[in-house]
Amino acid sequence: MSKVQGTLLIVDDDPEVILSAELYLKQRIEKIITAPKPTNIIPIILENDVDVVLLDMNYSKGKNDGDEGLSWLRSLKSEAPQAEVVLMTAYADVELAVRGIQYGAADFITKPWQNEKLLATVLSAMQLKMSKLEISKLRENQAYLQRTQRQEKTELHGRSKEIVAVRKMVDKISNTDANVLILGENGTGKEIVARMLHENSSRSKNLMVTVDCGAITETLFESEMFGAVKGAYTDLNHDKKGRFELASGGTLFLDEIGNLNLSMQSKLLTALQNRKIMPVGGTKEIDIDIRLIAATNMNLNQMIDEGTFRQDLLYRINTVEINLPSLRNRPEDISILVDHFVDKYVKKYRKPTMWLESGSIQKLLQYPWPGNVRELQHAIERAVIMSDSSEIKCADILPKNAQQSTKRVNSLNLDQMEKKLIIEALEKCHGNISKAARELGITRTALYRRLDKFNLM
Repeated sequence: MSKVQGTLLIVDDDPEVILSAELYLKQRIEKIITAPKPTNIIPIILENDVDVVLLDMNYSKGKNDGDEGLSWLRSLKSEAPQAEVVLMTAYADVELAVRGIQYGAADFITKPWQNEKLLATVLSAMQLKMSKLEISKLRENQAYLQRTQRQEKTELHGRSKEIVAVRKMVDKISNTDANVLILGENGTGKEIVARMLHENSSRSKNLMVTVDCGAITETLFESEMFGAVKGAYTDLNHDKKGRFELASGGTLFLDEIGNLNLSMQSKLLTALQNRKIMPVGGTKEIDIDIRLIAATNMNLNQMIDEGTFRQDLLYRINTVEINLPSLRNRPEDISILVDHFVDKYVKKYRKPTMWLESGSIQKLLQYPWPGNVRELQHAIERAVIMSDSSEIKCADILPKNAQQSTKRVNSLNLDQMEKKLIIEALEKCHGNISKAARELGITRTALYRRLDKFNLM
């Protein structure tokens, strides 16, 4: 049986109690430290990054009122709040232990204990510590993103009329609670728009929780989205918060919502309609207060016609709809984006001033950029890293197979361009229809129609 990663500190003045607890718990806990008295436990906790403290409540002879334990508990929660505390008490002290929980203890265990109960209580406290760390990390990441994005005054770069229109719409709807659906091909900047909406809203001080809908399996959907109560399934020794609850008061961003199957869509719709969630294994509904933003590269109306997306869910999520243009449809923005990314990565990698060789922009304009802004961004980053001189060559940016295509792209009409992109997507995905459809930002059915249209079957 694998050990739980973490550090436990056992504090008790009875050496037999310490020995008994240590011998049993070391089978499941990675690291155990012991101390006969709480006198120096705060330095021990800080030096060893202790996760859980198993703390006795009485140490002095003749003292059995638990005041010592409560006093040390208050000190711990004040000076080492990162550690969870489990109190050890005699049967007569249960009411006292409940007071300890009111002061911040995670749980208590009675002496003499049952080994299974002791292990379950300690592991539950460990899980609680890990959950708090996850939430803390989410908040730190959110704060970091807010700081860095505020430093970049314009998150969505470009001067094309399409991008200007998107920025105006973001300004208009940011400070509302309207549900927003962002549509666009992969790499067009859907998550950037979602973050702009959140950070310019009244909810910006709270979390924006992002969910990659394509990465959640149906079996895990409810527990991931709505949470689960302790004991709902094997090895769940603590209540688990779902994404809805974590995002309450802030924004929930459902990326690639078109990847949810009909069963998952139904559960999502119920939560959005009722503004309540029921954790797995729970008996009490939890009120939620979220602003919903969803995004997809799929044609949801077409999916409704095909019976793979719920029309009522679409009505629920697209109070406002934002369409992001592909990069090939706003070529006037390429030079602006290139300047922005060169400047960004020159600073990031501490490079001297860099620039593109003469005539590069014209060649970049001829390339269709199937991966959109993300592809351009990664290409510029790679070129900045790899360049040994101040002048970035166009060949360092464009894919190796792009030179020939940029020479003849101007002579292609729309049908020829579409056929060419489909062929390139199929080649890139080694003939896998599903992957090629995702690469092109269309459904499998839509791709099959085009394959038939261009005699590519």
